[in-house]
Amino acid sequence: MGVDRRKFLKLAGVSAALGLGGATGFQLLRPGALDAAERMPTPYQMIFPKEQGNTEVMPNPKRLKGRRWGMVIDMRKLTPAKARAAIEACDYYHNVPQIPGKQNIKWIWTAPYINVFPETENPWADPEIKNAQFIVLCNHCNNPPCVRVCPTKATFQREDGIVMMDMHRCIGCRFCMAGCPYGSRSFNFRDPRPFIKKEYMDYPTRTKGVVEKCTFCAERLAVGKLPYCAEASGGAMVFGDVDDAGSELRQLLRKRYSIRRKPNLGTDPQVFYLV
Repeated sequence: MGVDRRKFLKLAGVSAALGLGGATGFQLLRPGALDAAERMPTPYQMIFPKEQGNTEVMPNPKRLKGRRWGMVIDMRKLTPAKARAAIEACDYYHNVPQIPGKQNIKWIWTAPYINVFPETENPWADPEIKNAQFIVLCNHCNNPPCVRVCPTKATFQREDGIVMMDMHRCIGCRFCMAGCPYGSRSFNFRDPRPFIKKEYMDYPTRTKGVVEKCTFCAERLAVGKLPYCAEASGGAMVFGDVDDAGSELRQLLRKRYSIRRKPNLGTDPQVFYLV
């Protein structure tokens, strides 16, 4: 048929990744099937930008568009119940394993004020703020050091500011973890799959030896939906375009005083806390 080995292997991979009705690589080699299969995007292609080599993937017309995405967390509204709901939603829909001990995987979690803002300690601050549990996640910095130190470009920044992780490219060197000043990345020291309580089948699981983290639910933005944490938090977490002066996020930042984690490092974090 004139199909070379490279194209055959590509077809076999597409068939396995997408579950094309049980079709085999040979069945896909009928006239016209090759071109159709090559146009079928994988879940990663749907959320990764053109600089990852996906120039032929057509984006969803309903996708959310932003020049620079960010998050506002309103500490007046963030009750323990809302924080727990946001964390549980993120963990379930991203198959985050529940590994006991120091090798646990975290995409979004809570920490006390003194740990989140060690450089802004104020002995006379409002006790309600000082004793609060702050929800923390990747800050999707405008100037991310993790991206600069990654040797394989497994961690990269999209045009809209989101800092992504391509687990297929990750070689487990953990340079990105050393470069992140917020501790927002986790390394799979063991196979995480046995520690997933209930697998969510629409999101890929990971393997031993790779780094993972929050992606601002890029797979949700690609189909026009907000991140799971923002949806589950009952209005305590607001996601939006930082560069859009008319967005809800910008209105909140204009009306309320906000703080960010370690802004003096020059990373320009895009997660803001209203206090």
